[in-house]
Amino acid sequence: MTVDIRVIRAGQMYRYYLRETVVGDGRRPARTPLRVAQEQAGVPVGRWMGRGLAVLGLAPGEEVTEAQLRNLFGERGRHPYADRIEADRLAAGDSPKKAYRAGALGRRVTVTGVDFVFRPQPTIYLLWAFGDEEMRRVIEAAHERAIERVLEWIEDEVAVIRYGKDGIYRVRPPGGLVAARFRHYEARSGRPLLHDHLLLSVKGQRLDGKWGSVHTTALHENTVAASALYNELVAAEVCEALGLATEPRTVTLGRRPVMEIAGVPHELIRWTSRRSDQIAACLEELEHEYVTAVDDDGEPRFLPVVSERARAKLNAIAARKTRPPKQSARPLAQLRERWKASAILTSGVAADVITSLLEYARAAAAAIRARIAAVVDVALAAVDVTATVFVMNDGGRFHRRHLLAEARRHLALVLRGRRREPGLDDQVVAAAISTHCLDISEPKTVRGREAGYRLYTARWALSDLPARRRPPTPAPDPDRHPPTDPGEPAAPRPPGQDAGEWEIPRIPLQYDRAVLAGAVVREKLRTTTTAAVRGRAYDVVAHQQAAMPEQLLASPAAEPEHDDQDPGAGSPEAIDMTALRALRKSRTDVEALDLTADRLRNLQEVFAKAADDSLARARRRTNPDASTAHQVRRDDQQAHHPQDPGPHRGREAGH
Repeated sequence: MTVDIRVIRAGQMYRYYLRETVVGDGRRPARTPLRVAQEQAGVPVGRWMGRGLAVLGLAPGEEVTEAQLRNLFGERGRHPYADRIEADRLAAGDSPKKAYRAGALGRRVTVTGVDFVFRPQPTIYLLWAFGDEEMRRVIEAAHERAIERVLEWIEDEVAVIRYGKDGIYRVRPPGGLVAARFRHYEARSGRPLLHDHLLLSVKGQRLDGKWGSVHTTALHENTVAASALYNELVAAEVCEALGLATEPRTVTLGRRPVMEIAGVPHELIRWTSRRSDQIAACLEELEHEYVTAVDDDGEPRFLPVVSERARAKLNAIAARKTRPPKQSARPLAQLRERWKASAILTSGVAADVITSLLEYARAAAAAIRARIAAVVDVALAAVDVTATVFVMNDGGRFHRRHLLAEARRHLALVLRGRRREPGLDDQVVAAAISTHCLDISEPKTVRGREAGYRLYTARWALSDLPARRRPPTPAPDPDRHPPTDPGEPAAPRPPGQDAGEWEIPRIPLQYDRAVLAGAVVREKLRTTTTAAVRGRAYDVVAHQQAAMPEQLLASPAAEPEHDDQDPGAGSPEAIDMTALRALRKSRTDVEALDLTADRLRNLQEVFAKAADDSLARARRRTNPDASTAHQVRRDDQQAHHPQDPGPHRGREAGH
């Protein structure tokens, strides 16, 4: 995810934010005013955001002062101008107790806010780090607008104020919320990482004018949907402003691909992921200790395989163990010069590519936009979204927020950096719920009767979907015995093997099964109901084009002796681009394409052949000796294709 959430509590937690977070994650010198410390750190001042500012006498974009932060987040939820209000009431003759209450926003709370951390995809902040000043301003503006849109969505659809006995009454804050935004430029490793901390206050005003507290559980529950919305918005803003496009890239095998800016070398992402590589190496050590740990009787203490939940906990431990100390902050101009010099020397990417990164990305975008039609079929999207959510949630039960997050990911995959119509994600969710979901709610509370907390499952049976693969059973290895004494260190690694080379048994991840389930459900609907005829044509043409790697879609180059051949008289294996162009223009009536069963079958055969050819080319690239029988065309080598994934596990953790 590109949006993280953390609770802010009055006391030590707030002092940490005031000491480090507000000054660019550096170390604020003692007794140094906030504005001076921010200037020394080279980071901009904090800015206020949110529709609830007017009630508090603040304005959007106004500078955040230390006194305002202390009152709102450090003094258990007081008015940002509580000091001035209290002084005025004392001057008017009120008692100290009454004057103090005048500066309070309802009841005192321990949890005063949440910290949302927004960071764009690595390819976006790489363009921001290596581009010129104009590109930097464009990306920062897109980043800010995406944050504003996500905050508006939280205010309108997520945030609720609970009041009454046991919080029985729940209401949206009609006046909106208040947040302070602070910008940072680098990660703990010293590599570029554009990100903003949004300190969101839990205080909100109800319709009766009284102040209450926003339910933080709802904020936690919708973080994934907020992250998907931010990813979609910031990528669309950047792509539309700079003429770019996105592509899916697999970071970790078995996990969901991430949408990145096409044309940015994957080696640059690996260059920024030094921290992730450290976590990955430590995680291998922890997983080995996990599967070899025994109790006093010599019995395994844990499961013989690493489950997905155990892997997440071990990953958090690895992040803490490898967490480096924070470095002193530097001005952005100095950081950008140092980043470019370091990337040229250590990333393995040519210097002309780094200095002309925008041109390379635009060339890749032109190739993608020429071949992929940005057509969204709501009916088909509803099938994919429901199937994925159904498989990836334990027991096949889910809420609306799960469908919403997956719908936004689906739209980002299909549109490839293009802007979408407002409310299209809600249309996909509504179609999924009405057509493919079954309401299984048994509400016992008021919250359970709300639309956001209705419990759903798919209308299909689990027997209709592919069975989950059983976790591999490790074969006994005479060279790797578990320790007999729990006080002894973990078993030594086999000779000649480094960390990451052990064959640690892991439970397969669910995303691959979810993708296969979507295909199975689409095929079943296509053959059993006439309502899916409209989605059938889109499934074969547009959706497979949007989801398939670009190297599978590159049309064959014309042979020299056939240059004078009529393009319309091609071989029967050629993909009919006329249908794609008509589909791109119509965007509505795909049935007008009149795709017959023979043409659909022909298209399926073409896609299957293209996949086989791509696999053969990949094998020849990895084994040059095997390429003597068939020379790879120059056009195949120059055709745009996604960057090869590296071993890193995503963007920087624990910045």
